[in-house]
Amino acid sequence: MTPRQKELIKATVPILKEHGVALTSHFYKRMFTHHPELKHVFNMGNQQSGKQQTALAMAVLNYADNIENLSVLRSSVTQIAHKHTSLDIRPEHYAIVGKHLLASIGEVLGEGATPELLEAWGVAYGQLADIMTGIETGLYKGATAKEGGWTGWRPFLVKQKERESAEITSFYFYPADGGRVADFQPGQYVSVRLFLPELNLFQPRQYSLSNAPNGEYYRISVKKEAGANLRPNGLISNRLHDHIEEGDIVEISAPAGDFILNTSKSGPVVLISGGVGQTPLLSMLDYLISTNSPREIVWVHGSRHPNVHAFKDRIEALHGQQQRFKRHIFYDQLEEIAPEHPYYAGVVNLKQLKEKAILPGADYYICGPAPFIQKQFQDLRALEVNKAAIHYEEFGPNVLALH
Repeated sequence: MTPRQKELIKATVPILKEHGVALTSHFYKRMFTHHPELKHVFNMGNQQSGKQQTALAMAVLNYADNIENLSVLRSSVTQIAHKHTSLDIRPEHYAIVGKHLLASIGEVLGEGATPELLEAWGVAYGQLADIMTGIETGLYKGATAKEGGWTGWRPFLVKQKERESAEITSFYFYPADGGRVADFQPGQYVSVRLFLPELNLFQPRQYSLSNAPNGEYYRISVKKEAGANLRPNGLISNRLHDHIEEGDIVEISAPAGDFILNTSKSGPVVLISGGVGQTPLLSMLDYLISTNSPREIVWVHGSRHPNVHAFKDRIEALHGQQQRFKRHIFYDQLEEIAPEHPYYAGVVNLKQLKEKAILPGADYYICGPAPFIQKQFQDLRALEVNKAAIHYEEFGPNVLALH
């Protein structure tokens, strides 16, 4: 890009801050009108909630704001690339997106979208597309290089369906072709693609793997959503609960994601979760236990009440087996429990735990609803935990920017 083009891109930052979501909303509507087949690729639940439009607006804004120093975007770009490969996004999709994004800039900005500005954004988008496709090509190659690896969608057999609580059920997936499954990093996810009759669409959804790598099967643990008027995200989760049975075939993409346990470290690990957010942390926990890791492990989990607390017995069993493993459980609704048990009333409160959870040299992994992540992140920072030691996973499009 020329200095003039970078200057033009930077000049659009104030406009993107004020009208970014309007622009991305127009873009998605325009693209789906011309390419309805892409509704099978994109998560229409995130479209309906507005999360995807917000996430894209933030991404475009960050790109424009850092056009002179793209290295600061490395982490967020890598995160997006992982999600793209899990959805089988390919280079040809970038050409479609670019065409309609540039057209949307022209239509939304009107007279402000001069030919010079549109040319600058065309060059900028081409640069971004090259960066993204380069990273994604590497991820695809890495996936196929693994034993049992693949790209795109692969059929898996549901061999076991196990209820974990009143709301959460686990599904055990084995390759329908009888082959092996690729190993993965504890904390990663897979995409599951199902046909939704209500929308007459195939829809992908990403679910964290809730077990340690084993070379034979993958396990996801899914929460059933309540309510009569469910968004598409809830429709997929509930279809798994209500219609997918043992013996059925589902399509799954290869494991992806950069929210992973750093297995090269030797310091303590503190796993902090809310509700079904425990799933990627369960994978990390199972890995640490199954590999006889000498690292100290602290499990901090919040649930509404014991009846919806999934994997409670599993956590208790591990606690009984491993002296280096400690657990602290918070319930919004806490009935009579013996005081010597590690149960607490209310939401997860790290300030209440203090030295029981804040350990020298520890790494902290957080997963749960966005407000939960924000609270735990802020509490850890208030307890003087270094930001570099805090890692979090936000389910769905990334809209959190924690500092």
